[in-house]
Amino acid sequence: MLNSLNSPQREAVKYLDGPLLVLAGAGSGKTRVITQKISYLIDEAGYSPKEIAAITFTNKAAREMQERVSKLMQGKPTKGLTIATFHSLGLQMLRAEAALLGYKPQFSILDSSDSFKIVSDILATTDKQLLRKTQYQISAWKNAFISPDQAKAMADEELTHAAAKVYQLYQQTLKAYQAVDFDDLIKLPVELFEQHESALNKWQRRLQYLLIDEYQDTNACQYKLVKMLTGLRGQFTAVGDDDQAIYGWRGADVENLRQLTEDFSKLKVIKLEQNYRSTVRILRAANQVISNNPKLFEKKLWSDLGTGDLIQVSAAMSEEAEAESVIMKLQAHKFENRTRFLDYAILYRGNHQARIFEQQLRNHKIPYTISGGQSFFDKAEIKDLVSYLRLIANEDDDPAFIRAATTPKKGIGNTTLERLGEYASAHKMSLFAAAFEQGFQSEIGNKQLDDLLNFCQYINKLQARAVRDPAGDVLNDLLTTIQYEAFLYDSEEPRAAEVKWTNVLEFIGWLTKKGEANTEFGNETEAKNLLELTQMVSLMSMLEGREDGEPDAVKLSTLHAAKGLEFGHVFLIGVEEGILPHRESVDTDRIEEERRLMYVGITRAQKSLNISWCKKRKRAGEMEMCEPSRFIAELPKADVRHFGNPFNDPIESKEFGKSKMANIRAMLANK
Repeated sequence: MLNSLNSPQREAVKYLDGPLLVLAGAGSGKTRVITQKISYLIDEAGYSPKEIAAITFTNKAAREMQERVSKLMQGKPTKGLTIATFHSLGLQMLRAEAALLGYKPQFSILDSSDSFKIVSDILATTDKQLLRKTQYQISAWKNAFISPDQAKAMADEELTHAAAKVYQLYQQTLKAYQAVDFDDLIKLPVELFEQHESALNKWQRRLQYLLIDEYQDTNACQYKLVKMLTGLRGQFTAVGDDDQAIYGWRGADVENLRQLTEDFSKLKVIKLEQNYRSTVRILRAANQVISNNPKLFEKKLWSDLGTGDLIQVSAAMSEEAEAESVIMKLQAHKFENRTRFLDYAILYRGNHQARIFEQQLRNHKIPYTISGGQSFFDKAEIKDLVSYLRLIANEDDDPAFIRAATTPKKGIGNTTLERLGEYASAHKMSLFAAAFEQGFQSEIGNKQLDDLLNFCQYINKLQARAVRDPAGDVLNDLLTTIQYEAFLYDSEEPRAAEVKWTNVLEFIGWLTKKGEANTEFGNETEAKNLLELTQMVSLMSMLEGREDGEPDAVKLSTLHAAKGLEFGHVFLIGVEEGILPHRESVDTDRIEEERRLMYVGITRAQKSLNISWCKKRKRAGEMEMCEPSRFIAELPKADVRHFGNPFNDPIESKEFGKSKMANIRAMLANK
């Protein structure tokens, strides 16, 4: 099995004498090292599967790892092996130890829009920018493992002082709802282990060996968790690449790599420098650009996949011209090389850059998929409706209860909900159940109680209908009863309200269709009631985007969302000062992270790389002159050919164009 690995990979798999850091350059086979090491630990080193945890950052990475391990371990027992994201491992720990922290095991998890709503209720403002800033600050404090009290003590200006107060109230509200947010899934286990040594010992015994993927993306809290779990033994393998640390804005701290060398004196470092993805020219470009950053660890990627094509850098007169030129090049390249659409990716710094490319692709009837944008199930209006569905399926779902009870407003205020939360928590029951308790009912006024009971009884009615009536009928009646359309038009600008209402109708239409009996493709499916549909929706929203086999389509993606992916041919667009590097990062002196982003973009390409920039661009309705990004000047001159650029030799460019045309004509003649 190990014979298929190169020498540093093999060394990384077999090393078990203490903590190990594997510095894995882009495309150097890091997932392979992790999966082979899991198999080695079980087959050769005497570990039982249930003593091993491999921790990743995304569900997609965890799924891919699981599939690879099952292939490697075919027919051998892997029961109990943990391959999970940091957050789902944290969730497992919290579920098991909830009582120690004063939570019930079926506590609810709030997503970012649920927590945004709590912050906006506390601040009682509609200033979205202030709300986002506060929410972002609370999340940053949690990621850095800073408690509300510490945040208060550290606050040095009015704004952070106010945010620290909100943080305190926010945490109290979560506790009253018996709910946690996404960041708590890491922060609470660390608190748990600090306060309860018995729980820490139990989990240290249970997880004897840890493998951590994308280690450069860990934040302070995740690092603390890893350190606590591995204890003094330090039995772990961390795999990471300091050159691909692009999540600083999300609290990730590339310093954690340096910290490892200080905290574990016996740390061994193994570098993976052979790249199995890209040509020599692409790697030379990546190495040269990243060499302008100060280095934590020296490493240089190399490959034996041949020299490859020159990197093309093109200047366009405007963003329209850039989009047109990229699509023309893509079509010509596809025709010449008999490739498929899925071999191509168009990568950019910010989501807003995609729109003009989408238009061009649609005009030319070229199929494309887009990632890094918002998914349908993440839209607020869809989540509003899903909260009613979740509550119909399970009245003990507290966040769904909170969302449905307050969207649209039904006279159920914060004070009522807080009292309900306190009562439910003290009596270890759900908010829904608590509303019907005599003890609770005697505590609040008649008007508040009537509004609350009306809502709960209406949910009970829907529950009865959900089992017997067609899903479409129940949903349409629900929308009418809660007057959701009017609510949207009252709380949004007309255009935004219209878009949201269209999404709602599309969702209802889709669910109605899914609910009907179907004889499509000769498969007869029975009609599904609303309860069955709700379970399907919950599952779909969690596993969204899981297509079997990639569609044959050009991939449009932000650089952040493209990390970990590879494509035959990459178009890296809008490489200008102010975009890549981003204007804000230039002002705040965060150029190094932007350079790493450029490095990630370059190393996505296997065979060819096209970089483009615009001489003029519209900004806030005004035409603005643009400069090529400083990263273009950092590319190795001998590996680059410039187009549409004043620095070109005009005769050479013309000759190149002529020979290209001659090739295409010859191909057409032979067809």
